[in-house]
Amino acid sequence: MRAFRLARIAAEAEGLRLRHRAQRAALRATLGMGSLGFLLGAVLFCHLAGWSWLRQHWDRPLAALILAGTDLVLAVILALVAARSTPGRVEVEALAVRQRATESIAGTLALSAMTMEMLRIGLRFFRRGRGR
Repeated sequence: MRAFRLARIAAEAEGLRLRHRAQRAALRATLGMGSLGFLLGAVLFCHLAGWSWLRQHWDRPLAALILAGTDLVLAVILALVAARSTPGRVEVEALAVRQRATESIAGTLALSAMTMEMLRIGLRFFRRGRGR
């Protein structure tokens, strides 16, 4: 009975962890899409202003290379910031609960298997001893 209760606890903990993970992913996706629209508008106007200013000081190829390099640096910075998202406190705790419960299940099942085997051996011994 304890194994079933531990299995239920492990399943509930995993469900909680996955729900919070999905909510976090959905929120990140929604906010990311909204910020992407604003980012594209800002980048467009920055490019226009930068191109206008650079064209006054340098030739076209050099101005284009400066803009491309700036875009590359900004893209790398944004990608690094996006990759730093870590699991929240609830997810970490739910994962720990699930792991403890599954470890306990394994221990309980192993104990049950050993107990059943000992009962079988005892019954065989008892039957042999009474039959004589």
